[in-house]
Amino acid sequence: MVEVTVTPQSSLADRPVQIRVRGLSPSQLVTLRAWLKDEQGERFQSRAFFRADGAGEVDPGLHAALGGSYSGVWPMGLLWSLQPDTLFRRLVKRDVAGSPFRVRLEVLEGLCLGTEPGEQPLASCEAERWYLGPGVQREPVREGRVRGALFLPP
Repeated sequence: MVEVTVTPQSSLADRPVQIRVRGLSPSQLVTLRAWLKDEQGERFQSRAFFRADGAGEVDPGLHAALGGSYSGVWPMGLLWSLQPDTLFRRLVKRDVAGSPFRVRLEVLEGLCLGTEPGEQPLASCEAERWYLGPGVQREPVREGRVRGALFLPP
């Protein structure tokens, strides 16, 4: 049975996570796809192609992506290479305190190039990427023409 995991499942957006796939056949060719919807409902996605190792596992931190949104060994490649389905859109988190980005990770058989989530994944999981840590206070800043936010640690 194929399984994909993200450790830790819930983390701050600037913290690394480990993505692992287990239960594949040795040397099996798969596509790892990550996608999320932003606060306006716009979809962002990335994909990378991998060949499973002799134990039937894929770890983007150890195994090189053969192509897709990036290539080479990049542990966080699926997250930093997220691109919008609609041109000229930017991934921006406005509500940093209220909710995380929920990133869906899927393992697909072979090389999947389609942009629609219609393909049936072999396995999937969800990771939460928070932009504000527990206990951090956000204070708006408005002074003259300066606009911003000050984040105070607990």
